[in-house]
Amino acid sequence: MNAPKTADGYAILRNPRTNKGTAFTLEERRALGVEGLLPPMPSSLEHQVARILGELDQVEGDLNKYLILSDLQARNERLFYAVIMSDPATYMPIVYTPTVGEACQKFDHIFRAARGIYLPITAKGRVKELLSNWPVEDVRFIVVTDGERILGLGDLGVGGMGIPIGKLALYTACAGVPPEVCLPVTIDVGTENEELLDDPLYLGLRQRRVRDEEYHAFIDEFVRAAQDLFPRSCIQWEDFANRNAVPILERYRDAICTYNDDIQGTAAIALAGMYGALRITGGKLVDQRFLFLGAGSAATGIAELIAQAMVLEGLDIDEARQRTILFDVNGLVTANRDDIAPFQRPFAIQHEPIGTFVEAIRSLRPTGIIGVSTVPKLFDQTVIETMSELNERPIIFPYSNPTSRSECTAEEVYRWSKGKAVFASGSPFGPVEIEGERFVPGQGNNVYIFPAMGMAIYATEARRVTQEMFIVAAQAVAEQVREDHLAEGLIYPPQSEILDASLHVARRVAERIYDDGLASVPRPDDIATQIKAKAYQPSYQR
Repeated sequence: MNAPKTADGYAILRNPRTNKGTAFTLEERRALGVEGLLPPMPSSLEHQVARILGELDQVEGDLNKYLILSDLQARNERLFYAVIMSDPATYMPIVYTPTVGEACQKFDHIFRAARGIYLPITAKGRVKELLSNWPVEDVRFIVVTDGERILGLGDLGVGGMGIPIGKLALYTACAGVPPEVCLPVTIDVGTENEELLDDPLYLGLRQRRVRDEEYHAFIDEFVRAAQDLFPRSCIQWEDFANRNAVPILERYRDAICTYNDDIQGTAAIALAGMYGALRITGGKLVDQRFLFLGAGSAATGIAELIAQAMVLEGLDIDEARQRTILFDVNGLVTANRDDIAPFQRPFAIQHEPIGTFVEAIRSLRPTGIIGVSTVPKLFDQTVIETMSELNERPIIFPYSNPTSRSECTAEEVYRWSKGKAVFASGSPFGPVEIEGERFVPGQGNNVYIFPAMGMAIYATEARRVTQEMFIVAAQAVAEQVREDHLAEGLIYPPQSEILDASLHVARRVAERIYDDGLASVPRPDDIATQIKAKAYQPSYQR
């Protein structure tokens, strides 16, 4: 058998960061040794984008479109981002929520090219060795999951890798963080999902989840290895179960540059929604009372950030926390309950037990309700009508995602409230018309926060991520909502403008980083120019 000859040109076509596909010029083809390996007539990037968009238009089903884009990302990275950035409002829901949820559920059956780093607990003691196999030395962002609580879908094991991949794609597409500095990671400590354990195609460890000391020791090993290999990196924790998400954040938040998007990013986008809603309803944040359906890490993260924002408006922290009230599967979270976790206790109130959510609304008279339960349809007609009876403009935020887990739909809220509600959701809903009036529902999507946070950290090389940075991010999102948006009920900037919105948020957060002395680079005269200069643009001229 003949030995294969060295094929540098062929390798260039198989590397998504060097491949231009049909856009290689005739001169480049000769110089790189790819002449004859491509159709003879070169294309422009614009023509390539048009070709992909045409292909996507012919495909039925968002999961199939997700797979086309995933394959494109694996073969031509610049073309992938050019497609996404050509129409972010259309393609973000395909590369991330809600479509990524289905992709994670079917991960083992649709697996194609490997992407990112997998760290199984069977490799304990060798995590640094595995991480060092990543071909890029200057990693700035690591998004990591252990797959236990993927969106509202539960334990998906290694199938959760779709989340870090999707998140990092949005770091680039929405805020210009260069893709080469991003690393998706999945920590595999097993799964409790019986269907996965019984599935012969499952790609993860076939064992029950490791817990407690052994689990946290493995997390420690990962953090140490990441810090040793990538000392300028920021770690974003993603879709960890409550039992691990909160202690992991508490352990590392003051030691390294890190944050948890489910806790802090969700909190910031919810707070941004509050600021936007108050521009419609009137009043101050400190005058509001919010009731949460769900009491996990997302709920307490939102509640704590709202409370801290209230403190900035003059309220005592304890009093502020009493205005962010939790309700879970066992009813109102009260101080006399013995089944609440330590992270929930600051929000427990002195009150008689209440067993139904509607009863809690009637008793506590909140100005807004926030759904983070991941249980669909819990904001039923009675809930919405009760909120509308108590408030001239009730704030209704069903934030659970994907769409199948939303506490209600936009159409239900606008119809049951007779158009009075100020609405935002975690999943996308289309415009709604009620009695001749058009409403545009806002999506309280973390995409307004984490990519911008990433760009601010990248530009400043921040050493830490603070709660105050998330409050600034929330304010920066809300201040971009125009009056014509508010007139239609929209309380977030349009997703079609996500890049400009993210760069604005990044500038405001970077200013705070410099003000707090957390940057590792000198403060420039013009922060906006600094950030714009660092922002990635999908171009073959790079």
